Amino acid sequence: MRIDVLGVGFDNVTMEEAVARGVELLHSDGAHYVVTPNPEIVEVCREDPAAAEAVNGADLVLPDGVGVVKGARMLGTPLKEKVPGIEFAAHFMERMAEEGKSLYLLGAKPDVAAQAAENLRRQYAGLRIAGVHDGYFHEDAPVVEEIAQSGADVVFVCLGAPKQEKWMRKNGAATGARVLCGLGGSLDVFAGVVERAPKFWSDHGLEWFYRLCKEPRRIGRMMKLPLFLVHVKQERRKK
Repeated sequence: MRIDVLGVGFDNVTMEEAVARGVELLHSDGAHYVVTPNPEIVEVCREDPAAAEAVNGADLVLPDGVGVVKGARMLGTPLKEKVPGIEFAAHFMERMAEEGKSLYLLGAKPDVAAQAAENLRRQYAGLRIAGVHDGYFHEDAPVVEEIAQSGADVVFVCLGAPKQEKWMRKNGAATGARVLCGLGGSLDVFAGVVERAPKFWSDHGLEWFYRLCKEPRRIGRMMKLPLFLVHVKQERRKK
């Protein structure tokens, strides 16, 4: 049973449970996809029914960030813990490497995607990189065909929300992959172009503020966090 936070249903799992579920999907028939909504994406879903349908239709919905966890607690339906998408991906790749599974990277700039692939290949011995494609494309079909031809077991779809969620829902089965995972700007981190917040900031729920200090242009997007909390408080009053 999922925990509803402003219309988005989150799986109530720990990181360990999430990774175990990901591995289970990897060994299941058909295509499956994983999403990692934060408060910003929840707010997008409130305004975009197609985005909400794509997010809620995922096989695994992970609470990416302390904001979602706080919101769920305020609503009286607490989640076990935050499960950041990039950390889920790291643990998932460890398991993939153990089994010699293959990964396709979709998103970011051409040089960034290629560098991310090289870094991940070095970091996770046994992980096979099936291919990469940047996020600057206009037609889905050629990209989907390229992924299908690569034989990738898993695809990291890093196109930004809600584009990546809609893309996975629409094209997941045609890629031939078992698991697709929407990971936003994670390729920039894997490539070393963007630095994640230090552990202190992350542990205290201030990763968003660290990113804002590093990238002030994100202020418009960051304003969705207080708006999210306002909507949570409104929902709590209704209950």
